[in-house]
Amino acid sequence: MPTSARVARLGDAAIEVVARDGLRGLTHRAVDSEAGLPAGSTSYYARTRGALVELTFGRIVELDVEHTELDVDHSAPDVDEIALALADLLHHSITAGRSRTLARYELALEADRRPGLRAVYDRGGARLRDRAAEVVVSLGSDAPRRHAAMLVAWFDGMLFDAVAGAGPVLTQAELVECARDMLRACGGRA
Repeated sequence: MPTSARVARLGDAAIEVVARDGLRGLTHRAVDSEAGLPAGSTSYYARTRGALVELTFGRIVELDVEHTELDVDHSAPDVDEIALALADLLHHSITAGRSRTLARYELALEADRRPGLRAVYDRGGARLRDRAAEVVVSLGSDAPRRHAAMLVAWFDGMLFDAVAGAGPVLTQAELVECARDMLRACGGRA
């Protein structure tokens, strides 16, 4: 197995461990076990606990960037099409991507205590905000930085409310309508 594939496998396993057991459960041994690899495998790639936390978060960012590529026609952007794509992404993050979402929340709090992790977290967040800015610009936003920040905050709020908050999990149709409203508020034409 190539090194990058093994690191990805370890990162995926670490995400599952953090989602299930929290950061206290994130150990080299737990990741080895979750990944189905021999003892010591994780230690080879992440010698310290700090390096293991960074490997985990790096994998989250990698997957987030990969999964936030909206499947829309950029030559003729349409609020309804983008709203559907955002709703699909949000629904995936609430359901199939739930482990990654929970692990991200755990690590977001840890980033406040660890400057090295904060830098990784901030770089990942900047990449996602850049993607959001591309979306709002394509829809005619006259304030892309502000509107991108609004869109990301809306997405994160909806996600947190559904996964860790007290809110209900909305239906696909409700998510589409919420996304449509948010995109219109960010300069999207009807």
